[in-house]
Order: sequence, then C-alpha cells, then structure tokens
Amino acid sequence: MIRKIKSEEIPICVEVIKKSFLTVADEYGFTEENAPRFTAFATTQDRLYWHMDGEHRPMYVFEEDGVLCGYYSLLLQGNGECELNNLAVLPEYRHKGIGRQLLAHSFNIAKELGCKIVNIGIVEENRVLRKWYELNGVIHIGTKKYDFFPFTCGYMKKEL
Repeated sequence: MIRKIKSEEIPICVEVIKKSFLTVADEYGFTEENAPRFTAFATTQDRLYWHMDGEHRPMYVFEEDGVLCGYYSLLLQGNGECELNNLAVLPEYRHKGIGRQLLAHSFNIAKELGCKIVNIGIVEENRVLRKWYELNGVIHIGTKKYDFFPFTCGYMKKEL
C-alpha cells in the first residue's frame, strides 16, 4: 500500500532512505569522508522535516504488513516540472515490484499536481539503475561531474 507519510514516521523514513542508499555507497566505495553529501550520509530527520514542513513536498511510503519499506518525495520546481527524490526500497524488499509501483505512483501524483516533466538524478556509474529507469519510460538527458562527489551525476527525465 502506498500512502502519504505521517510526521511521526519521519525517523523511520530516514532509516529506509539511509539503508537503501547505503547499498549503492557500499557497491561503489562511497564513504561519509569521500561523499558526505551522498543521500546515504546526508539524510537526516531535520532535512526530512524541512521537506515536509518547509518545502511542503508530497512524501509517500510503501507499507507492507505494517513495515514501511519504500519511500519517495517530490520537489515541485515550477514551470510544470518536479524532481523525484529519494526513491528508496529497503534491500530485503527489493525485486518485488515495490520500486516500480512507487515510480508509477510518483508519476501519477506529479501529473495530478500539474507537472509535465519529472526530473531524476542518479549515480551515473550505476548502469543497472539507469537501465531500470529507462525500462520504466525515463529518458537519460546528460551528466555532470561535481568536485564534492566521487561519482558522476546522471540526469534523467520523464515527460508526463
């Protein structure tokens, strides 16, 4: 079941995001020292409370048998665009279609909110993730290398 998060679930959502993104950090050798701004290390309760209360982001969880095992949020960017943030599924719940359901849900919510384009950022070196997004109708539009990340940022978009 996908539903909006409750304020009191923010600490659980932080753990879902961190645990989910930590698998990528481990696979590619990202650490808190060489990539402190990577999602696995930079996500905090304060940040998610700001997303909820300060930026008023739509924030959703996937709940299975009482366990919050998936998460995403949307940042409304204006001009009919939004950004999908922190799409995450706990490692032990992967390969069950939860990510695909969350992605489709995010596109539906974005459309309901008047967005025509959903922007997505990825670790470009993660070819499996890029291919997964492409199989779900998302188009790769470019890359950028930042000094503060030990990886290349890939940029993708989905036209709604």
